[in-house]
Amino acid sequence: MDHSISYGDDYKYIPATSVGSGIGTEILPDIYCHTIQIVNICLIGNPNSDDFVLVDAGMPYSADEIISVVENRYGVNKQPKAIILTHGHFDHVGAIIELIKKWEIPVYAHELELPFLTGKENYPKPDPTVEGGSVAKMSFIFPIDAINLGDHVKALPSDGTVPFMSGFQWIHTPGHTPGHISLYREEDGVLIVGDAFVTVKQEYLYKVFTQKQEISGPPRYLTPDWETARESIGKLARLKPKVAITGHGLPMTGDLLTSNLHLLVTDFNSIAMPHYGKYVNNKLQ
Repeated sequence: MDHSISYGDDYKYIPATSVGSGIGTEILPDIYCHTIQIVNICLIGNPNSDDFVLVDAGMPYSADEIISVVENRYGVNKQPKAIILTHGHFDHVGAIIELIKKWEIPVYAHELELPFLTGKENYPKPDPTVEGGSVAKMSFIFPIDAINLGDHVKALPSDGTVPFMSGFQWIHTPGHTPGHISLYREEDGVLIVGDAFVTVKQEYLYKVFTQKQEISGPPRYLTPDWETARESIGKLARLKPKVAITGHGLPMTGDLLTSNLHLLVTDFNSIAMPHYGKYVNNKLQ
């Protein structure tokens, strides 16, 4: 096993949690969502099958919890075929090295995300001055250094297919990060959003803690490109998804999802975009 893979020097436990932490929900027979502190991971594939994948890899130091969730759903010593990453922020790759070492499975991400996952480029620093509550204020402690997965991470196929996820296509939804993707299954309208939009105001600790459902754009303190983020949300809204599973917050479905997504697109500046912060371009106001 390759032991040269590593987290960044700033890797650490982040003390933030929600009432949903540790709770799993079966959204559909083959889609299971589990909350690790403040972030969601998804397992795609029917229970007790050998044919399943993990989407995103949780918070730092959550590997044991993720392994336990996988084995509770699929059986002892079962492992996914692959890990698919919506993007490489610390709360979506927090347990990935331990999982790779245990399972020896490939990781797939968008080609533009690979520099952040192979030790070549750090993410921009979070903006603790951005409009928002105490999660935004504490964002300066969030890890941003590139992790290095070496040759364990591969670029997603350029034809839009997703390895081991039959029926799904990946959709490039940048803005929050350059290589951010969302995953869509046309046959039943399931959308795994990542952080392209979320269903909780992620900047406010009391909303994160209580999981108050409220559609919003990507987490403000780690989104450097708001114009592109707006375009990505428009792209997802045009799919008319029936179910949206976001990186933060509870899944949203049906008419509530349709009306909220429409609202987010039409009122993007007031709902999603901060009124101030170092990544806000005044031209968008």
